[in-house]
Amino acid sequence: MKRACVAFWRGGDSALPGYRLALVVTLLWTGLFIALPLCALIIRPWQDGVGPVLAELHDTRMFAALWTSFFSAAVAALLNVPIGLFLAWMLVRGNLPGQRIADALIDLPFALPTAVSGITLATLYSPQGWLGYPLAKMGVSVAYTQWGIIIALMFVGLPFVVRTVEPVLKALPHEQEEAARLLGAKPWQVITRVVLAPLLPPLITGFGLAFARGVGEYGSVIFIAGNQPFKSEIAPLLIVVRLQEFDYDGATAIALVLLVISLAALAGIGVLRRRFSAWGAMP
Repeated sequence: MKRACVAFWRGGDSALPGYRLALVVTLLWTGLFIALPLCALIIRPWQDGVGPVLAELHDTRMFAALWTSFFSAAVAALLNVPIGLFLAWMLVRGNLPGQRIADALIDLPFALPTAVSGITLATLYSPQGWLGYPLAKMGVSVAYTQWGIIIALMFVGLPFVVRTVEPVLKALPHEQEEAARLLGAKPWQVITRVVLAPLLPPLITGFGLAFARGVGEYGSVIFIAGNQPFKSEIAPLLIVVRLQEFDYDGATAIALVLLVISLAALAGIGVLRRRFSAWGAMP
């Protein structure tokens, strides 16, 4: 043990300059900003006993809000996968006018305040909005429904898919596709085995990032959702409602359930990504 501590202090076998400082800063940052808040969130609901947590687990409003959040985030991330793949393909392989402007606009949800995007989407898709009015004429309601939540989450989650797929697509050599054609591969085989196979892991990663962002999204959703309990109320909003009611036990219990389900979903996405990575690496 003493020898290991001395080796760590001396930098071990690493030739990297500043090894000890970088490792200490990384561990300190991880502990203070990730591990410590997560531990506090896990411990806080149980400080007043098991009763408040069990009482929240019987709250049907909480389960309805959780279902709205996770279902909407999953649908939005799933719809963003083909759209993000198409946009990344156009940015990398296409040669269209205004391509640099489109490339910059994709990152707009990162820079735009979520409240601004929420107000804009609610204005566009309201019954009197530019897009909501013709849709209302056709009997389709978007604003103040779950479809409005999905559209808002698609807006904020699309850059994650595009920016995850784009570098892998840039590194994909054209020679592989040409070699597959020369060897007699059919077009669908070139697409599935040569093009899509190496893109599946980044697509799954982009889906996971968009899904994680959608589950916790608040600002861009509350303006277009309508926030009706058991219909279009999301879990982050319900946490804010519980805090406004000074129900801190209820708020932390909902946050704990949200954390557990999110970690389980991300772990499943990680396993799926590794399996598809191994499949894509097969000859």
